[in-house]
Amino acid sequence: MPKKVLVLLAEGFEEVEAVTPIDYLRRVGIEVTTAAVGVKSGGGLSVKGARGIGVNADVSLEVLLNDGKLAASAWDGVVVPGGGPGADNLAASGETGAFLKEMAGAGKWVCAICASPARVLSPLGILSGKNFTCYPGEEGKALSPSSASPGAKWMQDRVVIDGNLITSRGAGTAGDFACAIIENLVGKGEGEKLAEKVLLHSGQAHT
Repeated sequence: MPKKVLVLLAEGFEEVEAVTPIDYLRRVGIEVTTAAVGVKSGGGLSVKGARGIGVNADVSLEVLLNDGKLAASAWDGVVVPGGGPGADNLAASGETGAFLKEMAGAGKWVCAICASPARVLSPLGILSGKNFTCYPGEEGKALSPSSASPGAKWMQDRVVIDGNLITSRGAGTAGDFACAIIENLVGKGEGEKLAEKVLLHSGQAHT
């Protein structure tokens, strides 16, 4: 059976950080479902990103919840894109928070990039005792004495993996982020194969 991953989309998400994982994961056969957060039933599924690009989600988070599918048992991983407004909108969603905590507690892959490790995961305690990375300058939210994730340690790597947590820095690292998810969901070497196919680490252009 293919692995199943849920990608959370809230208004103001960083488009590259969402679409790159969606694209890369689908290329290797992972079943990706995009969920609109903050959209009510009958309100449409188009979610506008930080650059004004609209993405039509597959389903709303509300429908998944009502259908009993917003549960860790239904998914192998979850992807949390960044973007200041997007991350804040995800953090404001109680349903999102409960789902992410359940996923983390069940040992499922929790994957967040840019502002989301600090703005979404840290307040939920998911970064407690974990190595992580995020967009530069956001780490203070997770490292403050009042943080809900004590013992978190920020690193400057493009991608940081600690247990079932995968974090990354921003739009420019979205490809590495997606390949790291593939590597851990599909199998060792699979992320590297995809990176080669899409020329992720090819040389600089000559002028």
